[in-house]
Parts: sequence; C-alpha cells; structure tokens
Amino acid sequence: MSASLRAHQLTVSQGAVVVLDRIDLGVAAGDRVGVVGPNGVGKTTLLRALSGEITPEHGRVTLHPTTATIVRVPQESAAKPGETLADYLARCTGVAAADRRLTAATEALGAQRPGSDTEYADALEAWLALGGADLPERAAAVSEQLGLAAGLVDRGAGQLSGGQSARLRLATALLVRADVLLLDEPTNDLDDSGLQALESMVAGFGGGIVLVSHDREFCARTVERVLEIDEFTHQAREYAGGWQAYLDERAAARARAEEEYETYASTRDDLVARARRQREWARTGAKTAANPRREPDKHIRFREVQRAQRTGAKAAMSERALDRLEVVEEPRDPWELRLTITSAGRGSEVAFALREAVIERGDVRLGPVDLVIGAGERLRITGPNGSGKSTLVEALLGRLPLVSGTSYVGPGVVIGEMDQTRLSLRGPDPLLDVFRGLTALSPVDARTLLAKFRLGAEAVLRPVDSLSPGERTRAGLAVFQARGSTCVVLDEPTNHLDLPAIEQLESALEPYDGTVLLITHDRQLAEHVPVDRELDVRTLSPHSA
Repeated sequence: MSASLRAHQLTVSQGAVVVLDRIDLGVAAGDRVGVVGPNGVGKTTLLRALSGEITPEHGRVTLHPTTATIVRVPQESAAKPGETLADYLARCTGVAAADRRLTAATEALGAQRPGSDTEYADALEAWLALGGADLPERAAAVSEQLGLAAGLVDRGAGQLSGGQSARLRLATALLVRADVLLLDEPTNDLDDSGLQALESMVAGFGGGIVLVSHDREFCARTVERVLEIDEFTHQAREYAGGWQAYLDERAAARARAEEEYETYASTRDDLVARARRQREWARTGAKTAANPRREPDKHIRFREVQRAQRTGAKAAMSERALDRLEVVEEPRDPWELRLTITSAGRGSEVAFALREAVIERGDVRLGPVDLVIGAGERLRITGPNGSGKSTLVEALLGRLPLVSGTSYVGPGVVIGEMDQTRLSLRGPDPLLDVFRGLTALSPVDARTLLAKFRLGAEAVLRPVDSLSPGERTRAGLAVFQARGSTCVVLDEPTNHLDLPAIEQLESALEPYDGTVLLITHDRQLAEHVPVDRELDVRTLSPHSA
C-alpha cells in the first residue's frame, strides 16, 4: 500500500465552540500515529473528520490516490438489533458501503449511463481493496479464532458483554483492508490475548494507522509519532520518536516554557519597578530642587532640576525597553482531576462469600465456588474475555441468582461500583437528575462536584445516553467521590479515561482502606495497584477440574 492521507488546517466547531483549530497531519503507508489529549479535547472528532464522517468548517482532508480507502473503527460497538455477525463486520470494515456502491455502479453500467464504465471500475477497485471478495471466509475464520458465535449480534447491542463488544471491535480491526486505518480506543476491554493480537495486527498492517488510546503500554509498543491536542488552544503539536520520546520531550518542553516565562517575568518586573522608581525619583527630585527655601541659588536649583529630569528620561528608557520586551505567555496548567475515594470504614468482617455456588449466565458456567472476601481485602479477578469475570462479580454482589449454593453480602457493606458498561449512567434522563439519584446531593452540590470532573453546565442537562464514553466514566468517578463506601468494585475502570485521570485513580486507590474488587486488562494499572491476591476465573469453571 502506497496511499497517503493529509489533513491541512483542519478546523471543526460545535456551535460557537472551536474543537479543533488548524490541525495538520500527514499519514503515509507504515506510519503509526498516536493521538493524545484529555477527555473531551476532540480526539474522536479528529478521527471522524479524517474519515469524512463530519465536514470541517475550514481546511481539508485529501487522500492520494483519490481511490484510497479509509476505515474508522469506533470505540464502542454499534451493533444494530437483529444484525448478524457477518453484516456487522461487513458494515464496520467498509465492505457493506463498497458493496452498495458497486451494486449501484453495476446498474448504471447496465443502463449504459455516461461515465458508468469509470464509475464501475472505481467501485470495483474499492470493493476489492477493502477485501469484499473474500470477507465471508475471512470473517468466519477470525470469528472462530476469537470465539465469537455466529448468531451473537442477533441479541442486540445492549445485550453484548464488554468482552464480546471488545472482540467484535478487534475482529473488525483484524479484517480491515484499508489504506488508512483509524482506531478509536481499540484496547478497551481486551484481554491479554486480544491485546497481543491487536499489537501484532498494528505491527503488520501495510497501510497507515492513526489511533487514539489511553493504554500507556499499548502506545509504548505501537506508536512511532504522537499528535497531542492542546486543551486550551485546540491546536496540535506533533512529536517524533515514539511514546517515551514524546513523554520526555513534552516534559522538557514544559520545563523550558516555565524557565522562559520565569526569565521574562523577572525581567518585566525589574523594568516596571525600575521605571516606577525612576519616575518617583524624578518627580520628588524636581520638586525638591525647585524649592527656593531649600536652595536660594537659582543656578544650583536649575542644575538640580535638570538632574531630576535626566532621571525621568531614564524612566522613559526603561519603559521603552519594557515595550520592546518580547512577551512570553505563562504556561497554563492543564485541567487535573483531583479524585478521592471516600471510605465509609471497613464494614463487616466478611464482605462477600460464596458457598458451593454454581453460577450461570449465558454461555458462562462457574462452580461450585467457595470464596470468602474479608473486609479491606483487595482482589483482582483475571481471565480472558468471556470467561465470567463480570458474572462472578454479579454473583458476589448478590445480584445474580445462583443455580445452587448460597451467597452472602455482609450487612455493613456499602458498595461503590463502576461497572464495565457504566449501566448506572444510561437512559434518557438528564445527567444531573441521574447523578442526584445516585448521590442524594442537592442540585447546587451536584453541579459543583460534576464541574470538578469537567462536566459543566451544558453536560449536566444532557441525557446520559448522549454523553461520550469519557464523560460517562468521569461521572462514575464523581459518584465514587460523593458517596462513601466500604467496598469499591472496578470493572475495567480505565476504559475511556485519559492518562492524568488514570494516574489519579491509581493514586486515589492507594490510601483507600475498604475492600477492592478489581477487573482490569490495563497492564500498567494492574502493576501500579497492589492487591492481596488474584483469582483466575478459569479455575472456577467446571471444565478446569
């Protein structure tokens, strides 16, 4: 593949708010570009503009050659109710649209419309380039490789587990044959084997890739250039040399900017103080020198006045030097999430227990399970996608009826939960109403707290279903801060969180003295959050005996 994409002076607004301001980006075959920035800065908007899904107010996106293909894989699976797995993959790989275009071109050719032969040739070339000819065979092989049942998507998007949705997105990425591939948070919910498959695909992909990801380990292993979108200017700066080079150069640039500003501010303050002092000396000196009571000799008075005027001239020189001083803007501190997880104590000595429990949901069956989790214990639940991690948590919390056996939740246990799909933050109601229902805060206190999590006046009045994944996750963290708990349940908590927020979450978990149930495939989060023990759910399967 030798195609390339170029974005020139790309500007996108939402109403009166500029989201992206004059973004330049070039992507050639073999390029691996990571796009970073805080939640809400416009990373997904950039991918959508690059793919042609939205039209920028200014600037343009060009493909060379013009017949080159570009596909975006979104961060959340948008499977339609009743859509078959094959139809879903055809749509998301771009093959379905290419097939419709080819069908229309074939009909035009049959009707012998002017230019139909060129239109047909271009449509056929695009269909073949996207892999339309052998997609059914490749889709079947990839689906089997990833453990996706043929009728899975018939259940509807709302019934897909996080792991199943992750595997659908991964299948799309593995099947895409495009000149430029745009990946939006591709690592969300992926297990270790899925991450390895994704990393292998990125390494072996012949075209250019632009990806948005907050998975630090994934970025370190895959990207060769980093495009950082600034939250204040809405412009972008590109860093070469890979992920670690980006981190190092960004830190060095910040240090240089702070040093340059300190030098400028010190020089400016000295000139201002000097000019003020010289003006004051000139004023008081001239007044004193002109006083005949102080000096009767008029000639001496004249010389003293002249001397004071020369001091005033020096003040004017200082002011001119101040005017010539090149202004250096003070580096602005980025928005920082300050998260605390409020503890309500340790609660009951035994937080959760399962006795001879047989657990079943869908294709997952676990048990018999004997498990006791004590107050203040930290447990990380591991296992591949679809193995039953979230199912086990549902049983521990007493929300999933057991096939047999018993479950116990301590009477003093107060649960704070961030589930994998953020189900508590779904629906048509405004965020403010849903958040108040979860926290019992007053409207003023609720708005104040949400604002600290970068959910302002506009966001709190929107239906929660309209929130972006990042906004929904930040709202979930705000619930944690508002509500005391003796146990936090974190099911893939870093999905859709930006890098500073992930680091804040790690820091907030460190002093928390309650029970922690953690499910994560974020390799650095797993490394940075210590646990007392790990439990692989595969050991609880009846097939593991």
